[in-house]
Amino acid sequence: MDKKRNSIEFKITGRYALFSDPVTRVGGEKFSYQVPTYQALKGITESIYWKPTFVWYIDAVRIMKKIQTESKGIKPIRMNDGKNDLSYYTYLRGDKDKYLEYQVIAHFEWNEYRKDLEVDRNENKHHNIAKRCVEKGGRRDIFLGTRECQGYVEPCVFGEGTSDYDQYGELDFGVQLHGYDYPDETGKDELVVRLWRAKMIDGIIKFPMPKDCEPSLRRFIRQMTARKFEINRNCAIVDDDYSVADLLTEE
Repeated sequence: MDKKRNSIEFKITGRYALFSDPVTRVGGEKFSYQVPTYQALKGITESIYWKPTFVWYIDAVRIMKKIQTESKGIKPIRMNDGKNDLSYYTYLRGDKDKYLEYQVIAHFEWNEYRKDLEVDRNENKHHNIAKRCVEKGGRRDIFLGTRECQGYVEPCVFGEGTSDYDQYGELDFGVQLHGYDYPDETGKDELVVRLWRAKMIDGIIKFPMPKDCEPSLRRFIRQMTARKFEINRNCAIVDDDYSVADLLTEE
């Protein structure tokens, strides 16, 4: 697997996961995709470490444990009257006492639509902070698709260890959600969803860059404007950010 100079590698584990297929949510019930989506992995990576100065890109995910599902009866609160309803959610689950496990490799690139944050573009410092955040399990809580599915992050070397899908060959998952095009990452005042044809080979799913996804599999959702960031008001450059000061200290 090709690694960028600012790549990070980490392992995600958890008892359950719910990377929900949007098609199944119309009726109030949720059914998980068989594998993590690009957008879910991007959200996890942003929970490890993120600033508006850069954008995380997920290069690949490796499925370590066999894919299994479990349905549970859930009582969500109805919006119209506040009473409980009954729904069935289908989760991914680990095997007996084993957790779900995924290996992820990702890298970041500068957000070219944030010209006002060019002063914060210090690749070496951001990369070192990101790696140390992985070692500490992330800066924010980690969830596998949805909040009730707690996840845990720790360092790994992508490709090491044994996967249940080593030498498995090719497995096609059909058309799935890839992610969203947000205004602050595209420069357009609109929210667009991306789909793609997911394929796993020997346990590894390599993701295309968002810009390389097929135009025919993009769908406009609604108008949206990018959030504004101002240095020293709601954003701090890395050298002045006291919240990561301890992560800049060499051990």
